[in-house]
Amino acid sequence: MKRLLALFALALLLSGCGGMRLVDAQVQATATNATIDKGGRYRFERLPSQADQPLTAQVEAITQVALAQVGLVRNDSAARYSVLPGARVQAYTADYWGDPWGRSPGAGPYGQVIIGTGSAGSMVGWGMRFPPPTYYRYEISLLLRDLQSGQVVYETRATHNGPWADNANILPALFEAALKDFPHPPAGVRQVNIEIPR
Repeated sequence: MKRLLALFALALLLSGCGGMRLVDAQVQATATNATIDKGGRYRFERLPSQADQPLTAQVEAITQVALAQVGLVRNDSAARYSVLPGARVQAYTADYWGDPWGRSPGAGPYGQVIIGTGSAGSMVGWGMRFPPPTYYRYEISLLLRDLQSGQVVYETRATHNGPWADNANILPALFEAALKDFPHPPAGVRQVNIEIPR
């Protein structure tokens, strides 16, 4: 019986490690009435501010995979469209325990020592809270421009807030979410959930 219980506990513990993560993206996409051909050829466009950014090549590689999944093909010499991808990752502190009234005198940001006396004798107390967790805000964007007319024919943006700092897994999921229902996206902001491995 003990062995069976131990195996059950081990299976329960390991199932938590092998699950999937959910990237819940807020997506807003807009398309014009222009027809976007399946198998359409594109090239990447870079702004001067993106030329020397280390993240630019990584974002373009991720975008190329996502665009291939919706039927577009990279062809720099015979492109009909230009693609301008963008990505931004920002770390912030999610302080759930923030006290709107401020700290008591002598309190540090994450705890305090209290020394007091009373009818039962002297006492020492230690109050502590853990530092707030770091969260990450991911924002991606993609513009698809017709090179003949110069008009933007498709624009999409996606955002995600979460505790994970692994760009290599989160950014591809965001571009996949941003291109959901390409080339005819629904109007307005919607939530698109993408599961990725842990």
